[in-house]
Amino acid sequence: MKYRSLGRTPWKVSEISFGAWAIGSAWGPVDDSESLAALHKAIDGGVNFIDTADVYGMGHSERLIAQLKRERKDEIVVATKAGRRLSPHTAAGYNQQNLTGFVEDSLKNLATDSLDLVQLHCPPTDVYYQPEVFGALDRLVEAGKIRYYGVSVERVEEALKAIEFPGVQTVQIVFNCFRLRPAALFFEQALKKHVGILARVPLASGMLTGKMTHHSQFAADDHRNFNRHGESFDVGETFSGVDYETALRAVEEIRRQVPAGVTMAQFALRWILMFDAVTCAIPGAKRPSQAADNCAASDLPPLSAAAMAAIETLYNVKIRPLVHQRW
Repeated sequence: MKYRSLGRTPWKVSEISFGAWAIGSAWGPVDDSESLAALHKAIDGGVNFIDTADVYGMGHSERLIAQLKRERKDEIVVATKAGRRLSPHTAAGYNQQNLTGFVEDSLKNLATDSLDLVQLHCPPTDVYYQPEVFGALDRLVEAGKIRYYGVSVERVEEALKAIEFPGVQTVQIVFNCFRLRPAALFFEQALKKHVGILARVPLASGMLTGKMTHHSQFAADDHRNFNRHGESFDVGETFSGVDYETALRAVEEIRRQVPAGVTMAQFALRWILMFDAVTCAIPGAKRPSQAADNCAASDLPPLSAAAMAAIETLYNVKIRPLVHQRW
């Protein structure tokens, strides 16, 4: 496992980290013992950064991570998120009182006195134009409730606006073979400001594992079933906003670029790591075998220039018209 600096924080984090959405909710059936086994396998593989949120199983994911930390002596940096528990989810809800309440709940769930990193959880765009929201986060830092803060965004424009605030240490954004737009202006600006980038949905909701088919079925409580058209949250979080049939065809083209002895998931993760601006990719894992497969991507050699060019061409021809200007 290799490590990269997380923005202006003192931490160096594993470039393949662990996304803990799937072990909390919205990804079909999950077994806590297997989830913990996956977490342990990731730590065994060198992972030292876990990304979760208070809304993943309404604290369930956070509590599993607290259990992991009780069982391990390793230094593990935990990032969580706040805001999506608001109902209605409005910009006005991102105020000092609510944010403090969310932080207090996460402190209890994670069984800690101070949260490593708190991210605003894909708030409405208006939030990025309200300095008082970031002032509220500054006060939580001053109070010792959180060490650092960042944002999780849907759109590149939101990311660019967020890093205008000096306290923003990290930006989490969808970035994968189906979502190349962040690699242009945003990556350039983030590098200049030494902002960490967390690449989420790195496998396009599992599509880039190459294991899905026309006949794949998803459980009723799996967002790949109930959010295909953005019924519950931003459609860009499900298969990166690419319709299922188009994505399947694109995967077959990508498969031709995967070297022998490398899984398609590993190839997709290694593609992300070819971008120096990225701090880490945060794939999820519900089983130990998935966690181990993900970790191995860090040790792969760089992808060839031909493979990188092939992905860019595929994106420009087949995917770009569907997603580029939306996010």
